Amino acid sequence: MQDGDGTVISPDILKPLVIRSLRRSNVRKKIAEYLFEISPSGSYTSEIAYNVHTTPTNVIGAIRGMNFRYREDESLIGLNIVEQISGGKNIKLYKLTDFGKEMLESMKVRR
Repeated sequence: MQDGDGTVISPDILKPLVIRSLRRSNVRKKIAEYLFEISPSGSYTSEIAYNVHTTPTNVIGAIRGMNFRYREDESLIGLNIVEQISGGKNIKLYKLTDFGKEMLESMKVRR
């Protein structure tokens, strides 16, 4: 993964950041867990919002980042947990990355 200035961040450094980010935000955590449940399929914003009981705006913020409430570097895409894929004309689907699956599996083992 690369940060904003093009520096490559190793997964070993990224793991604590991911854990911190998911613990700090129930919305991010619920989205990641929902995408884990439906994996390897992806989903679109309003369907994710419906299933995690929040608004589509909160889902977009948690996935992509939005101003100060959801920082871009702590977003699910920014942390390489979720990836955006095209679902056709003007449809954005989101699915869990392999790294995201690995992180969620390791967090479930710790509980």
